[in-house]
Amino acid sequence: MSRYQIKLHDGPARLGLLDDTETPLLLEHDGMEIAPHETIPYSVPREIAEWGVDETLRMASGSAADYAFIHGSSYQDLRIRCALELEEMGFRRLIVANMDELLQRPGDLVRILTALRESLKPETLLCSTFSHPAFIPILTYMGMDLFSDATAELYGRLNILLTESHTYPLDTYGICDAGAGDLMERNRHTLELIISEVREHIRNGTLRNLVEERAASSPQNMSALRILDREKQEFLQRYTPLY
Repeated sequence: MSRYQIKLHDGPARLGLLDDTETPLLLEHDGMEIAPHETIPYSVPREIAEWGVDETLRMASGSAADYAFIHGSSYQDLRIRCALELEEMGFRRLIVANMDELLQRPGDLVRILTALRESLKPETLLCSTFSHPAFIPILTYMGMDLFSDATAELYGRLNILLTESHTYPLDTYGICDAGAGDLMERNRHTLELIISEVREHIRNGTLRNLVEERAASSPQNMSALRILDREKQEFLQRYTPLY
């Protein structure tokens, strides 16, 4: 099992070492060994969400994989239960399921991510397999450690260019002329650049500045920051230095 050590906080964001590799970190999704799980949509009745959590825990039990999915759909208590039981099984890299849906629901995004980060051990890492680039700073600010490059491949196949704050469908915006393979590489480079940028802002104690700058990229991003500030001050201030 890889070891994780937190080296520095900037608010709840963590600069750390996973073995000898610095986090936050961009992962190659093809190399991620993920425990079997039961995929459940975000908006389902509670009974179905509970069944999905039970099945995920049953399927993950005994798995030697590095990663496991936190299911529970829209129910915060089920998410926490799933995460804590996976942690008890020995999983230290937990993927937040339904991230594409959560990014469209800023209130749920803030409440679920902060609750998970507060409930889990500091050495347990949170991972997103789908993250719009403009959301990476605020996700890191709330305690996300790992990001998958699957986003780069998905948008590349859809002929969409990723930048630090926008997505550009190239059928509409003639910014560049690139095939799918080249576009995937460009998108991956964008993700790498953003995560490197985030690490440096944590190191310099200026991540909040970057979060505020990128919040202007979409109403969902701005709403997430406002909800975070309004409802989660204790969470934010726990690791925020006073000057």
